Amino acid sequence: SNPLLPLPVLQAAHCQMVKDLSACLLGQNLRVDCRYENKTDNPLTYEFSITKDNRKHVIHSTISVSENIYRNRANVTMHKNLVCLHLQSFTTSDEGIYMCELKATNDYTGNQSRNITVIKDKLEKCAGFSLLIQNTSWLLLLLLSLPLLQAVDFVSL
Repeated sequence: SNPLLPLPVLQAAHCQMVKDLSACLLGQNLRVDCRYENKTDNPLTYEFSITKDNRKHVIHSTISVSENIYRNRANVTMHKNLVCLHLQSFTTSDEGIYMCELKATNDYTGNQSRNITVIKDKLEKCAGFSLLIQNTSWLLLLLLSLPLLQAVDFVSL
């Protein structure tokens, strides 16, 4: 039998709360998406930090105090299963290892974290479409696209 088979089961049992961490550029701003699996209805605390030159700097946090240099530039938005860090006027001096750390209140399994190396030249642009989906219902999108589809059909006739 295949000895690699039991692995996914073990990972699922480990109950990792942070599922995915990704970063992209939105204009001049950096966006870091921290996707998680909601195991509880308890309030969620978070911390976004950056490690550069072997030092950790807190960017935005409900767990500890963020550093002055980031305080005016960073904000966090929370959506369903997504905590989003927005860092304004991102430059090469903001490159480093970004970490997203989450903790649910009264959850004793400890903090869950993921990190990602962010380098300006390697960042992709954020997809504008995902923003649309978050703010607009699918129905509205569908209605907006219907006249376009009809117009295309008309032209092809």
